[in-house]
Amino acid sequence: MKNVLFACICVFLLNSCKHKAEAQTDEIVYKSFGKTIIKDDAIQAASMASHYKTMRLGDSINTKMTAKVNSVCQAKGCWMRLDLEDGHEVMVKLKDYGFFMPKDIAGKTVIVNGKAFIEEVSVDEQRHYAEDAGKSAEEIASITKPKRTLSFEADGVLLAQ
Repeated sequence: MKNVLFACICVFLLNSCKHKAEAQTDEIVYKSFGKTIIKDDAIQAASMASHYKTMRLGDSINTKMTAKVNSVCQAKGCWMRLDLEDGHEVMVKLKDYGFFMPKDIAGKTVIVNGKAFIEEVSVDEQRHYAEDAGKSAEEIASITKPKRTLSFEADGVLLAQ
């Protein structure tokens, strides 16, 4: 009887160890674009939103953040708009057009590394982005004023798979 009880306990212990090992392998896998970066020390989008609130035109900070992709340039994949979780978006341009993102990643999570800043975007540049995004001629024509935007120049991006 003791041997049967001992065997049952051993089976349960081995089985529980197996589940722990499987749980540890559920780590998110990332595909890298641009400069090689690591996922460590990335701040969440909501935290970055609070940093942007304190910044003025011309200010910049070097940072790394995690955010959800709202949209991507449909012409080449040369920019992304990321959700800051506070109702605002950040316009991410890829440094020196040195790399491009897949066009079908809206809704996926990315980690971007680079420089966050505030800039004023001209009417011509806004119209160019609207055209890249596939907006209608009427929507493009309705852009008539420069716009203050939350911007980010990424030198490296990790895309969650």
